[in-house]
Amino acid sequence: MSEKEEMILTELKKAGKPMRPGDIAEKAHLEKTEVSKIINKLKKEGKITSPKRCFYAPVNG
Repeated sequence: MSEKEEMILTELKKAGKPMRPGDIAEKAHLEKTEVSKIINKLKKEGKITSPKRCFYAPVNG
């Protein structure tokens, strides 16, 4: 897992609630487009979930 993927997962876990890509980007100090790409990758890998449209949360466990 890349450092940026780790950063995104860490921010999602710290938030304790689903977040939008823009909010994740702001907290992790990354570009929103980059965050969106990483979110798609993590979602395909089953590491994060989308409980509602445009919001993402880590998969528990």
